[in-house]
Amino acid sequence: MSEQAAELPGRRWLALIGIGEDGVVGLSDAAKALIAGAEFVVGGQRHLMLARELIRGKALAWPSPIAGAFPEIVSRRGRPIVVLASGDPFFYGVGKQLAELVSPSEILCVPQPSAFSLAAARLGWALQDTALVSLHGRPLETIIRHLHRSARILALSWDGETPGRLARLLSDRGIGEASLTVLEALGGSRERVRMATAANFALADIDGLNTLAIALPSEVTGGASSLATGLDDSAFESDGQLTKREIRAVTLSSLAPQPGELLWDVGLGAGSVAIEWLLRHASMRAIGFEQRADRAERAGRNALALGAPELRIVVGRAPEAFAGQVSPDAIFVGGGMGEAGVFEAAWAALKPGGRLVANAVSLKTEQVLLGLHHAHGGDLIRLEVARAAPIGREMGWHPAKPVTHWCVRKPW
Repeated sequence: MSEQAAELPGRRWLALIGIGEDGVVGLSDAAKALIAGAEFVVGGQRHLMLARELIRGKALAWPSPIAGAFPEIVSRRGRPIVVLASGDPFFYGVGKQLAELVSPSEILCVPQPSAFSLAAARLGWALQDTALVSLHGRPLETIIRHLHRSARILALSWDGETPGRLARLLSDRGIGEASLTVLEALGGSRERVRMATAANFALADIDGLNTLAIALPSEVTGGASSLATGLDDSAFESDGQLTKREIRAVTLSSLAPQPGELLWDVGLGAGSVAIEWLLRHASMRAIGFEQRADRAERAGRNALALGAPELRIVVGRAPEAFAGQVSPDAIFVGGGMGEAGVFEAAWAALKPGGRLVANAVSLKTEQVLLGLHHAHGGDLIRLEVARAAPIGREMGWHPAKPVTHWCVRKPW
């Protein structure tokens, strides 16, 4: 225990202790003393079994959901309590949730190496060069955004079926040559490390407590993700209601995404803008509003296929569908700006300092944008794109419909 922690025993009443598969053998003397001296110990059933010889107080296995135990923890504020967690409680662990309920000055954390650290040590991988992903309670498609050439990925599995399901996903995307290493029960007597390619994955009897290591080759024939904005239009299933590649790239630039921000995509269509917003950073959030159920379903399929399963879709007509939604940091209106009340409701919901971007193709909507630009300022841009295509035996330019693009920031 650090000198600082020793000086503050009354304040740091909540101890978060990481425990590995080696149980009490791997715990420090300080961690052992905290568990033995606690009047209340909370953890997973596995954690409680690993530490059972030290527990003297009341033990509680996490309920489902685990938030059900939080009132019991907080009600004992100031008395010695221990929460057991796997590895590092603040790395995809319960530490984040508890720190939202209890001041960090009241918490003493004694971490162990995380599953990521143990896996990297077994493989000789540098963590700073590795994508770290949790598939625990998350859609498997979360992994897709990390599938780049030469990528190294460590992923926490949901269960023993996760490795096989992931192997099928990789093979279906044309990345069957990817190498999968399954690291089971790391740090304990049951530890096992096995490897297979995605295309030939046949590992059986996989322990539910496993971490996956995925290594992609430098030459990937298909299925690799891109870091660029303005993904090719062919990446999206569409009925034609799609913000085209070049316009989309400018639109994302004007939306100026920052980590953790929330986007409203009004007139979601195929979902291309909202999906690319989400792909900018793992912390991004987006809500898409689409009045047609078939288009909403199509946008959901696109989000899964491109690795943005967190896209939340509201089926309904704007502005009525805005009711009760969290205020956004940015809004894109790809359709419906000419409808009564859409701009007013969106502008009212937008956070101060937030950005609103709208595109218009029709003369009617362009007139609306001209009026809004006159009233609110911002940047008004005319975007015109032409693509080379055959004209008889020759090549010529085929212009797309011009787009009027308006971007404005709401005053603070």
